[in-house]
Amino acid sequence: MGFFDKLKKGLQKTRENLTNKIEKLIIGYADIDDNLLDELEETLIMADVGVKTADTLMQAVRQGIKKKEINSPEDLKPFLAKEIAGLLEVDGADEPTGKIAATKPLVILMIGVNGAGKTTTIGKLGNYYRLQGKTVMLAAADTFRAAAIEQLEEWGKRIGATVIKHGEGSDPAAVAYDAAAAAKARKADVLIVDTAGRLQTKSNLMEELKKINRVVGRAIPGAPHETLLVLDAVTGQNAVSQAELFTKAAPVTGVVLTKLDGTAKGGIVISIKKELNIPVKWVGVGEGLDDLRPFIPADFAKALFAAE
Repeated sequence: MGFFDKLKKGLQKTRENLTNKIEKLIIGYADIDDNLLDELEETLIMADVGVKTADTLMQAVRQGIKKKEINSPEDLKPFLAKEIAGLLEVDGADEPTGKIAATKPLVILMIGVNGAGKTTTIGKLGNYYRLQGKTVMLAAADTFRAAAIEQLEEWGKRIGATVIKHGEGSDPAAVAYDAAAAAKARKADVLIVDTAGRLQTKSNLMEELKKINRVVGRAIPGAPHETLLVLDAVTGQNAVSQAELFTKAAPVTGVVLTKLDGTAKGGIVISIKKELNIPVKWVGVGEGLDDLRPFIPADFAKALFAAE
């Protein structure tokens, strides 16, 4: 099964919650009227598209009706697919996600709450680059949980990546600095840095992330090149709240949305981009090693509105 088919299959619950409901709604109306538009807006909100994003889409729909781009209820689905793909596009994104920069190593800082699938995502991301023939190193800078270091070591073994670690409770920034220095010395292509995800001590976490950013930049000028926030799609609008908190702690460059196949709340993809202006860069649609891939907005919209 190709990744598009996996994405389509993974979005099945979201399609049932959004696209199929739109289809049933359209069948019930011969013409477009205020009742249809009200029900359409409600359907978008219930699929975790978010109130603000639903409002933006409905404004576009009303403009589409005025401009005669939408002439019947049947025109709503393709129009929404086009609008959603447009909302998800990143302005000036000429570089594909996942492309290795000319300067090595590419340093990726991974942040997110515990339980979002951060460590697993690091393993899958490392595997993605390894399959491109790149050398990957991992930094165990989540020193708060002993299990986090062990988990990362397991992933290192699975994907053939060197793991730089210190003991439990050691300074995360020291681990990150040593890993950056080692990656530079060994001419590694990619360094992925794990971090703690304990939101209950927000001020400590923010200071810790800022310190990691500083010391990594000292070892490798310009690093980290990417700061990816790992969010669990199953949490729906909760993910937007998490993203708001983490953007205050670190300059987030993109989101990795995990467990998209296990939720009816896939509309959260649109909400994150529209409300926080953070692009979704990677999506996970399964348990397999190769089930994490770069996010392509047009493919997402196409899969979301695809026929069963």
